[in-house]
Amino acid sequence: MIFSLFLIFFGAAVLATVALLARQALLLAYIAAGVLMGPWGLDWISNPELIADIANVGILFLLFLLGLNLEIGELQKLFKEAIVVTALSCVIFAIVGFGLALLFSFSVIDSIVTGVAMMFSSTIIALKLLPTSALHHQRMGEFIVSVLLLQDMLAIGVLITLHSVGREQGLILESAILIVGLPMLAVGAWYVSKLVLTRLFLLFDQIQEYVFLVAIGWCLALAELATVLGLSHEIGAFIAGVTLATSPIARFLAESLKPLRDFFLVLFFFALGAGFNLGNVHTVLIPATLLALVAVALKPIVFRLLLEREHEKARMARETGVRLSQISEFSLLIIVVATQTQLLSDRAALMLQTATLLSFIGSSYWVIRFYPTPIATDASLRLD
Repeated sequence: MIFSLFLIFFGAAVLATVALLARQALLLAYIAAGVLMGPWGLDWISNPELIADIANVGILFLLFLLGLNLEIGELQKLFKEAIVVTALSCVIFAIVGFGLALLFSFSVIDSIVTGVAMMFSSTIIALKLLPTSALHHQRMGEFIVSVLLLQDMLAIGVLITLHSVGREQGLILESAILIVGLPMLAVGAWYVSKLVLTRLFLLFDQIQEYVFLVAIGWCLALAELATVLGLSHEIGAFIAGVTLATSPIARFLAESLKPLRDFFLVLFFFALGAGFNLGNVHTVLIPATLLALVAVALKPIVFRLLLEREHEKARMARETGVRLSQISEFSLLIIVVATQTQLLSDRAALMLQTATLLSFIGSSYWVIRFYPTPIATDASLRLD
């Protein structure tokens, strides 16, 4: 295990340096390290399943942090400003993805999952490449965060549906679990958070180690409790974050947990790369490339038109569309879950994984080449 972690993080560090020199997102380096060292590459990591199991913890913290940032006041603002754009764009991209998959003779179920995967843009890439030094970018950043947060909430719903459909208990029982178990978990967690956790945080907020420990324990406790109620770890972690979102130290928790989340996310993206069947990519290269091109080319147009329809300035609308012109890492998670529940064929999964990676590359290059980012190719565009 120690040797595997050495290979993962040393290899990721080397390729991350290459990625930064090439002006690409770091997560591409993590995936590339997995492809290079995994069983389809040099085969230095002989048990990628073990790494994948550990990496799933990173997803829990990702969803926990997403919930932490979901404040009620901000949520009301999101629905006022971004719900129309998010809803219409998701419908358009889902239809396009569904149609393209059918065009290449994928099954109806594969096409539906493809359409769903096309709906989302990458939170990691969009936020990592977003400057905040000008009012123009602050306004744009607020809207991008709004759209991404709404998309992430929708992705949570998709994950819940996939977990439900993929189980053997039957649709009626799964529906009952969602109708009864989900509200029960949410309400119970909210009361515990208000009556117990908030008071503990107020008493011992100066002891950062204690706050950190309680936050992690709360996240993992609800993740386990969710599975007891027939839900999933991911749902429990998300609810754990939401119930702490109104806590006075929610911002501190979000910042303090980021390094831990990033540690596990490196493992997650490495595991995705290690499971990437490089030898069979040629069988899906044409549909994957077309899907990626459609995402990178169509999303800027759709977002620009929808934003201008909401009376946003043309410049802001155009740049926002470009920054959201990729398929999401949440789509990769949806692919993993859909494959595990046997709803998605291996060929469709490989096609979607390839399309997602190609969209990461194309979108990152476009943003870094022409718009302000911390790692822009033009020194005049390097804004912090």
